[in-house]
Amino acid sequence: MEIRDGFGGLMEGSFKGILYPARLPTFHRLPAPASVADLVQWFWIPEWDIEPGRSSRQHVIAYPASNLVVQPADVVFSGPTTRAAYRDLTGTGWAVGALLRPAASPLFTDDPGTLRDKEVDLALADLHSVVSAAMSAPAGETASDGGPRRERAVAVFVDWLLSLDVALSEEALLANRMMDVIASEPDIALIEDAAFRLAVSPRTLQRIAKKYVGLSPSALIRRRRLQDAAERTRSEPTADLAAIAVEFGYADHAHLTNDFRKYLGFTPSAYRRSAGEP
Repeated sequence: MEIRDGFGGLMEGSFKGILYPARLPTFHRLPAPASVADLVQWFWIPEWDIEPGRSSRQHVIAYPASNLVVQPADVVFSGPTTRAAYRDLTGTGWAVGALLRPAASPLFTDDPGTLRDKEVDLALADLHSVVSAAMSAPAGETASDGGPRRERAVAVFVDWLLSLDVALSEEALLANRMMDVIASEPDIALIEDAAFRLAVSPRTLQRIAKKYVGLSPSALIRRRRLQDAAERTRSEPTADLAAIAVEFGYADHAHLTNDFRKYLGFTPSAYRRSAGEP
């Protein structure tokens, strides 16, 4: 079993989590149909064609979830991330990824926490075969006409997931609701806030997060806050950084800077300068 550094899915239409959106290759996000909405948050498909001798480095603060990714050479399960990550793209390539809901993680690993910031190869030849075939342009369809190709890839990916015939427990669905609440409600600042909203104990949330996500509820809250602060820092280059810190729940500018340094490796000011570069 080969383990490598992880690279999670991105979000088209919103640049949250994407540190340098101007440097992205062609990227598409397709919604998960209702039939697999409890297993997949969305599907993401990057495609790139980079001239020989050059590369494109993609930086992300990945969403705090796992991904199942089909690539030309293999299928990988990408565990949750704890820091900013990057991947250098070269040549021509593609990937078809499913950003998994927490309830889906036990289908592929007994402990997602052991795969933090890592990827592991999965022997899923049947999934690889149908998605790879879908991503190949058939006769009469040009390679540049990617819409039908991507839709076919998602359709066969969905069919494969449905073939697993998964019956989700109430606990698994609670894990999904926990992620939804933390990701979408900015006033959730503490684990106690999320527990109150879901009418469970903080200890229950800690246990569920460990089992289904591999990160603590507090880590999920910090990731959302950092993604929001980074997006505001980049998208509003004249906004006061101290005001951004307060808006997103940091005690002050120094605490915002500490989080940037710890998880991204640079300060908010340095990020703002580099984000403006082509």
